[in-house]
Amino acid sequence: MALRRTWAVALFGVDGALVEIEADVRKGGLPSLQLLGLPDTALQESKNRVRAAIQNCQEDWPASCVTLALSPAALPKAGTSYDLALACAVLAGAELVPPHRLAGTVLFGELALDGRIRPVRGLLPALLAARKAGMRRAVVPFDGLAEAHLVEGIEVLGATHLREVVAWLRELGELARYPPPMDEPPVAEAPDLADVLGQPEARWALEVAAAGGHHLLMVGPPGTGKTMLAKRLCGLLPELSGQEALEVTAIRSVAGDLADSAALVRVPPFVAPHSSLSIPALVGGGTGLARPGAVSRAHRGVLLLDEACELGPKRLEALRTALEEGEVRLARRDGTLRYPARFQLVLATNPCPCAPARDLDCQCPPQVRRRYLGKLSGPLLDRVDLRVRMRPITAMTVHSGAEPESTAVVRERVAQARAAARERWSEHGWQTNTEVPGPVLRREFALSHEVTGLLDRGLEVGAITARGADRCLRVAWTLADLDGRERPDAEHVAAALEFRDRKAA
Repeated sequence: MALRRTWAVALFGVDGALVEIEADVRKGGLPSLQLLGLPDTALQESKNRVRAAIQNCQEDWPASCVTLALSPAALPKAGTSYDLALACAVLAGAELVPPHRLAGTVLFGELALDGRIRPVRGLLPALLAARKAGMRRAVVPFDGLAEAHLVEGIEVLGATHLREVVAWLRELGELARYPPPMDEPPVAEAPDLADVLGQPEARWALEVAAAGGHHLLMVGPPGTGKTMLAKRLCGLLPELSGQEALEVTAIRSVAGDLADSAALVRVPPFVAPHSSLSIPALVGGGTGLARPGAVSRAHRGVLLLDEACELGPKRLEALRTALEEGEVRLARRDGTLRYPARFQLVLATNPCPCAPARDLDCQCPPQVRRRYLGKLSGPLLDRVDLRVRMRPITAMTVHSGAEPESTAVVRERVAQARAAARERWSEHGWQTNTEVPGPVLRREFALSHEVTGLLDRGLEVGAITARGADRCLRVAWTLADLDGRERPDAEHVAAALEFRDRKAA
């Protein structure tokens, strides 16, 4: 009997910490099993799962005092991904398997009572944390091999049963490796912008939003194309970079939404929750350690809140921190965790509760209309860069003589504008204009008084706030990029101010 060690990973959101599992198997005394290190209920129950799995694999359970300590001891541990590491620690401590292959190896997997290894959530971020901690090899459930293969710089082996892992530790067999990659399934084509009838102002606002990463509010009667336009925003955005794709895929892994193919998510996600969702479903929550909400699942993509005024003030106000900081921090009993939430917000709402096709037919008193749109508070609207009023559709055909521009045509202009912004901010590490802090725009890239005269007057009369002025500057830089200009001029600033017109809301 001896003291042996194995390793696992404790996840806190998309961040992970390496956990050392020590197994002390002592002769003498009454047979017992103790699990130390702040385990949750699911982890406490692993004692019975591990014992049954070892015995059902025709291995001897040590008839002695077994102590399993998970370190750091003050770090809360949750979930069932520790089962395989606990079983191997017990077998090594009882000297039933040699320990040399356990050195530098992190183990993941939930054990069935017959020894089968079941997949677990959060494998991708856990492997990223293990690689960062210096682990050189990982044993994962076979069904998670495709997901684990996305992490480079660490050897990944897969197993379907505890017996396979025991044979590998005894050098009597080898574990599975990820097969040669197959051709990735074709990505579904995004809806085309040419399908939207009319709405030239809204189409232009959508292009500006895509070029600069700006948030957008669309107000108009039902059936005018608000949702159609929002669904076409992702088609205008560029493909995710390698780091961005890892971030998005890691969130999906934690949420349990990763597809069986487990390919990197290269397309910006589009999330459109129902208006009845709760605050935890929006920003994240749950018992124990919270899970990601809609704002995090929309990371690096688009979050559409349709019928925004029906959500209610509490849910809408919960967005303010995420919009400002690009992440969500959730404090719970078991700890505080972080989820990234850098998304583009698209709000769509009717102008009043009755929402007729024409404003002339509205039967709502003025105070009812104000109360309805008042659910979109001033602080929230101050963080929305673009506001646009939708026009009623008066004909099913467009008589302008020109065909509506397709997504491919607009995406090309968006790509050129984003390339100009990326080159300008490359020294600072920013990708889009919306990421640039206001002080940088006002100091290092300050515009002349002739250009910002309208902004100064707006601040003087209280038409905009200081935050609103910074956001106008960002939109002005985006408009300049779309025009192929090196710097914004007074017309760009005026257009940016027009996008913030309160009458649109």
